[in-house]
Parts: sequence; structure tokens; C-alpha cells
Amino acid sequence: MPVCRVLAAAPLERSRLGITTDEIDDDLLAAARFLRSFNLGYAEIRNLWGKYNTEQPVEKIREARSILDQHVLKTCILDTGFFKVPLPADQAALDKQWSLLDRAFERARLFGTDKIRVFAFNTGKGGAKGQQDFPRIVELLAEAARRARAAKMRLAIENVAGSYVGTGADAARLLESVRDPALGLTWDPNNAAAEGENPFPDGYRRLDPARIFHVHLRDYKRTGEGKVEWRAVGDGEFDNLGQLRALLKDGYRGTFALETHYRSPQGKEHATRTSLAGLLKVMEQV
Repeated sequence: MPVCRVLAAAPLERSRLGITTDEIDDDLLAAARFLRSFNLGYAEIRNLWGKYNTEQPVEKIREARSILDQHVLKTCILDTGFFKVPLPADQAALDKQWSLLDRAFERARLFGTDKIRVFAFNTGKGGAKGQQDFPRIVELLAEAARRARAAKMRLAIENVAGSYVGTGADAARLLESVRDPALGLTWDPNNAAAEGENPFPDGYRRLDPARIFHVHLRDYKRTGEGKVEWRAVGDGEFDNLGQLRALLKDGYRGTFALETHYRSPQGKEHATRTSLAGLLKVMEQV
């Protein structure tokens, strides 16, 4: 079925579906051609030609923007590794993060987006989320939000395993503590499952949909030992249909991106193509 017909099943102005480009191909041109072949209009930018976008020189960012423009693609969010580190132990470590954020602002402007994916610090060995660390995390993310607001940008914390924000419950607690409108969430329900949460409906119900700026979609299945394994959409156990319906019912108007993670012996593009086919079948029912 043509993708344009599938997207019509969910209002296009609300679905805003893209794909993390390096999950298709490290070469942006190949990824852009793939996106256009499916009539998708959005790209999530993380790695470009084998390097994180924030580590590429500005000239390469301009080249990337030109490729997107030639293929009529918009950047839904710029991915960064900002605050995907342990809590900084000294000023030098913190200054390195502020420098990274400044580079992210510059690159987001060049890509024409105001949304930047960030994190809420790594918990370190054992994954313990020390309560004594929480005030410092709130302080630093509040400062990051202040800087983003001054730059007319928005920061979307991704919940991820091994972070102080790994689940919907973690995200709700943090966003309640930092109410700055420049700080929100990249909601990744599959990552929440990897942290042991039932992401939908339980984790999602803890969230304020107005604070969700972006959503990652894929699928997972638990092994007999309880470990999460990534699967092509439709081959796992996550309720993508229920999650999409709930987001749209709650008035979510942000972007979605397939972040494949599933690996196929036939390569990244095949894995993404397979997972996208499954996601589009779900979208037919929304």
C-alpha cells in the first residue's frame, strides 16, 4: 500500500513521522533517498557520515542541510549526547558540556529545528539513582533550559536505560521539578521497558502530554530472563497502536521517529524497511 494512503489514516499534521537517519545508512544522501521513497517528510539527525553531528565541522552540517533540502526533508529533532555523562565532578567537565550545548544550538539553527535531544546524566555502575544527586540534576537541567530558552530552543530529555531519567515515572518527577517550558521529553516507551517499567499505559499515564516534544517508536520483546530485545515493529510486544491513539487523543502535535534498533542479518536498511512496514500497518489502524 502506498505510504501516502497509510499516512492519511492518521492526520498527517499530527503524525509527523520521520526516521533516525543513521539507522538507515551512515551516508545521509542514501538515507534521504530512502525517506523520500516512502514519502516521509522528516529526518531525525544523530550521526552523519560516521560521526555525531556535534562533532562534524559546520561545513559538513551545511552540506547535510543541502541534502535534506534537495529531498524536501525537514529535521524533526537534532540528537546530541548533552548530559549523557556522569554528573560532572568539576567545573572543567561541566564547561565541556556547556560547549557541547552551544555547538548543538548552532547546528540546530542550521538544520532549521528548535528541538534538541538531550539526557539527564548516567547513573554509573549498578544503575543506582541516588536521591542525594537529584537536587544537582534539577539545578543543572534548569540552567540548561534557561540557556535553551534564551537561544529560542527546546531541550527534549530522552528517557534511557542507565540514566536518572529512564522511565515515565522518572521523567514525570524531573519535569515536575523543572517547569521551564523550554524543557520537555523525548518519550521512548521501549527504553522505559528496558528499565523495567510497563511503559504503556502505566508509564505514559504519569506524563503530561504537553511536555512531550518528540516520540521514539520501535518494538521489543522480553526474553525468558526478562531482558528486553529489540524487534521489528509488529514482531514484539509493545502496544504501539494504543500508544499512538492515546497520544493523538491527548492532543499531542509533536513529531514521531522510528528509531529502528532492531538488527537484521541483511543490514541496517533492511532492518529499518522491515520495521517501517510494521509501523505503517499500525498507523493504518490509528
